[in-house]
Amino acid sequence: MVHEYIEKIPGRREDSHKGDYGKVLVIAGSPGMTGAAYLASQGALLSGSGLVTCGVPQSLNAIMEVKLTEVMTLALPETQEGTISAKAKVKILDFAEKCDVIAIGPGLGRNKDIQTLINDLLEAVEIPVVLDADGINALEGRMEILTKREARTVITPHPGEMSRLMGKSAGIVQSNREEFAKSIAEVTGSVVCLKGHRTVVASPEGNTYINETGNSGMASGGTGDVLTGMIASFIGQGVGDYSAAVCAAYLHGLSGDIASEKKGQFSMIATDLLEYLPEAFKKAGI
Repeated sequence: MVHEYIEKIPGRREDSHKGDYGKVLVIAGSPGMTGAAYLASQGALLSGSGLVTCGVPQSLNAIMEVKLTEVMTLALPETQEGTISAKAKVKILDFAEKCDVIAIGPGLGRNKDIQTLINDLLEAVEIPVVLDADGINALEGRMEILTKREARTVITPHPGEMSRLMGKSAGIVQSNREEFAKSIAEVTGSVVCLKGHRTVVASPEGNTYINETGNSGMASGGTGDVLTGMIASFIGQGVGDYSAAVCAAYLHGLSGDIASEKKGQFSMIATDLLEYLPEAFKKAGI
């Protein structure tokens, strides 16, 4: 079944150029969390995106220019504590006009400025958004913001983030993952990618996919950030949001399975997924 979605990932034409494969903007990172921004950006780049830009707090920009070689950076206004300021909205919206998709959330931190920024961006951005981590946390108790968007949204919560979004315990979410994912997708009009063992992808139209790749070695910080970048990459390449989430979940897990074969699960880390993504793509026939 998954291969019908994999086939939607566009091939590479001989006469193509970088602008043909999507322009992705990643809004991520804060002091102590530059790795999240790095992993999401690299996840997008290694999934075929032609151009990826990572927007980070301006004081971290020089660091990210060292960490990222092929990914461009966008220095954004910041708060006194070094997180992205709500005032960054104008610069982000201006840059987004030349992008195909925005990934928002990995490692942003949690404060009022971030909450205001996420709210403002979701209201104003007219292109698809992949919302993860602190982007989802910023909507705690305000899930209705998602229902107002005209452009499509993909949210990628782990059970804890899903529980905060729904106002229910993580245990309750885990007790019926598929039904909760389907319910939130229908209520918000968003594609839901509920991460964890057998990641669930649900669409507002009632489609559901249960992923069968992946292993416990992937229970390590940063693996979800890679997935966020991958989903954004596929959307930027013209793959529909639900199909993009399905493809990303499958290939993300497949990369983890290859890493498990090569290195074992005990010491697996998120950058192992980046390392083996090319092999996963090749194995999937892409």
